[in-house]
Amino acid sequence: MKLAWCRNRSAAAVTMSIATAALLAACGSSGHSSTTAAPASKPSPAKTTSSAPAATVVSSATSCSVVTQSEASAALGQPVKAPLLGKATVEGGVACVFYGPDVPPGTSPDIAVPDSVRVVLVTGADARKWFGNYRGKVHAQPLPGLGDEAYYDGYASISVLQGDAYVRIAVGKPDNLSVEETLARDALPRM
Repeated sequence: MKLAWCRNRSAAAVTMSIATAALLAACGSSGHSSTTAAPASKPSPAKTTSSAPAATVVSSATSCSVVTQSEASAALGQPVKAPLLGKATVEGGVACVFYGPDVPPGTSPDIAVPDSVRVVLVTGADARKWFGNYRGKVHAQPLPGLGDEAYYDGYASISVLQGDAYVRIAVGKPDNLSVEETLARDALPRM
């Protein structure tokens, strides 16, 4: 009886670990880790002497959760369609792309186009690396008072570093700096 109970418990732990890994992969915002917990493939042994379970910290922020559809609409000054996931051209992760009504259906979310809002969030140890890497490739103009550090790339997007999270926001319309700053300020508490 005890052996069967242990087998069922082990099978349940493996199933839970696989489900957790799949959920994290589906919700991830970039190719980079956004958790501080141990890998899901190695379940931790149960403690029989502790009355309180250990806390697991998982960042739930994604490229699509730091800017809302209504905020993207306000930035473009017109309604936007539900977001699509595309490839982040700078960070190599996932971009969340909101299209305005003039973007034709079937447009690739992997390519930046006018009449859109692109949001990329990188969390974890790689955030500072990607933030600095892109800053070194553009004519970065510092934006004081926004996150821990922030800059405008001079033509298309702003980048903001807050702790171990980096967000890059690009609004595809002329004179986009002020609306990008507004989106970034709104996104900071969600990062």
